[in-house]
Amino acid sequence: MLKSNHIKNWQRYTLQWGVLALLIFFLTGLARLISAKAGNPDPEALCPLGGIEALATYIQRGSLPCSMSTLQIVMGIGLVAAVVLFSRLFCGYLCPVGTVEDLLIKLRRKLKIREVIVKSGSIADKILRVIKYGILFWIVFMTVSDSELFCKNLDPYYAVATGFKGEITLWMSLVTVSAVIFCGLFINMFWCRYICPLGAISGTFKFWAWLLGFGLVWWGVSLVAPEFPWWIILASFCVLGYLLEILNGKPKLQVLSVVKSDDACTSCGLCKAACPYHIDIPAIQNGRVTDIDCTLCGECIASCHRQALNIGVRRKNSNAFMKYLPAIITLVIAVAAYFIGNSYEIPTIDVTWNLELMDNEGNIISRKDPSKLETLRLEGLQSVKCYGSSMAFKAKAEGIRGVYGVKTYVKKHNVDILYDPNMVTAEKIQEEVYVPAKFRITAPDPEVYDSLKVVTIRTEKMYDNTDIYMLGLQFGLSGKKIYGLESEFACPLIVHVMMAPDETVTEDEFRELVDKKVLRMPLHGGTKFKETPVDYEFVRLEKGESRKNTIEFLEEMFEEFEAPCFGLYKDSEGKEIIEKRADHYKNDQQYVYEMVNTEYDKPVVKIMMPFLSNHLSREEGIISVGLHLNCDYKPAIMIRFAAPVTADRIWELITKDTWTITYSEEDVREEPARLRFEVPGEVYPVDMDLTGQN
Repeated sequence: MLKSNHIKNWQRYTLQWGVLALLIFFLTGLARLISAKAGNPDPEALCPLGGIEALATYIQRGSLPCSMSTLQIVMGIGLVAAVVLFSRLFCGYLCPVGTVEDLLIKLRRKLKIREVIVKSGSIADKILRVIKYGILFWIVFMTVSDSELFCKNLDPYYAVATGFKGEITLWMSLVTVSAVIFCGLFINMFWCRYICPLGAISGTFKFWAWLLGFGLVWWGVSLVAPEFPWWIILASFCVLGYLLEILNGKPKLQVLSVVKSDDACTSCGLCKAACPYHIDIPAIQNGRVTDIDCTLCGECIASCHRQALNIGVRRKNSNAFMKYLPAIITLVIAVAAYFIGNSYEIPTIDVTWNLELMDNEGNIISRKDPSKLETLRLEGLQSVKCYGSSMAFKAKAEGIRGVYGVKTYVKKHNVDILYDPNMVTAEKIQEEVYVPAKFRITAPDPEVYDSLKVVTIRTEKMYDNTDIYMLGLQFGLSGKKIYGLESEFACPLIVHVMMAPDETVTEDEFRELVDKKVLRMPLHGGTKFKETPVDYEFVRLEKGESRKNTIEFLEEMFEEFEAPCFGLYKDSEGKEIIEKRADHYKNDQQYVYEMVNTEYDKPVVKIMMPFLSNHLSREEGIISVGLHLNCDYKPAIMIRFAAPVTADRIWELITKDTWTITYSEEDVREEPARLRFEVPGEVYPVDMDLTGQN
């Protein structure tokens, strides 16, 4: 029967396993091996639950949480639309966790493990169903309150998709993943029936007529009491959904449903056995399956040998083709939501300030005329990528006289700035929000060049300080002896280019380098390439040149890192205190473990340094971990230490395959080492005087 169901219900398995295969293809990095254009995978990119949380946050706060965009919101709206009009199609055809739950049923049957049946409508069933509504309230409340997507802390899909390295709470993720696997192995669709907050949303929206009335009540309350606590409305939604699920359980207004022909049905029970939720279809007398758990998955239809079941509109007006309709509708809604979501973008934040001037009593003295305000759009601001960075940009813009509002679009990294042209110019705004940047492409040898030649070019469309990094990578691939770039705001932008004294780059060569539309970076030894769109414009090469001391260049361009370590010690009275190890060991002989490598100046190394210091700080005797230029002006990782730790122990710790990372007192993880070391470092003592100062 199982094999027959796979063939008869092929449309469902094609979608389920196709989605699972695509997720594996992208999230494991296989896509990047085939095409560098695939970029880094985003497990949240198509998440409808994240979209619904984002929409709730937008309604309440007027902003989007995290890096959520219109795409996720439209996916969430598409899911709700499918539930209202048809059924829980996402659950039955697309959800990867639901697919895993289905596979666990098949695995249990293969292993002949006895199933634990929780009868629908039983006391145990009703008690368990409250869990998902409690989780729904929790994650939406936390998301709206903090504007951070809280579901990532416990979502089993997100935890597995990120290899337990995402923004998770480890114990929560372990609990939910265990619930999916172990509980799902013994109880059919345990996660989907009792734990999944998206299942709670889907179940509630099956009763859309009730929700329409709930919405009218909410609207009336908001008119009478505008300050009415929003969380009470959220709690009421969850309570209403739970009560409707356990007391009613049969939506009346759903367009599509499984319909049964009583004349053809022999009550053999094959459909009930095949149903993932054990819905008692033979007991249905009115010819229509209206159970809250039904997802129109089609397993019951595929199991029936007498064609007594099919998909129908309302009652029994169905035909053989109708059984394919849920899969077709699911695919159409998903594709439409994807294209609509990518075509439009809701601003992550849309805030204004000082448009109304009030006196001390709260009376409006004056109001800005919107017709006299203008909007400046800045495009390609890579640093504006989430809610937090949007608020940071807003804080900077709020300090500019004459600016009255900001909208950010994190997906396309665009910003709209509302300003009064009578008070501030667009050029002045750009100057105020721009952060001068510098980027060292490679390190010149001070023994070869005691100074570098500096020429100046002018560019456009480089509003973000990260653009210098991208342009520097383009210059680095040119084969020219160009060592670094430094920007200075002007219109057009000033970019100082530092190169070898004997190097020459013509204006046409600069134009060709700057005007490239794609940055093509080699990967995997040059056999693969990562392509990143860029859109900078070359304006001109300024006349004249200057010189810069090579050692000054190296010092200015190198970004140092220093992390002091702390320990728990006892003071003179025997009380435990947290103390800097530098202070604790100030009278002891200290040493530096130094590892030199020209690759240590790369940004990725600095990004990983906090993890290295976190890992090493657990060892008593480690005083600090830093990244500096040594006395030869070479980048070096410097680990300061004192007894009882030894150099051999440090080498053992940093070359372990896994590092111990402490995220919080309750969250300590063993994670793959972030850096690899091939050659042991050198040790030298820190010279100290009698006071313990070096």
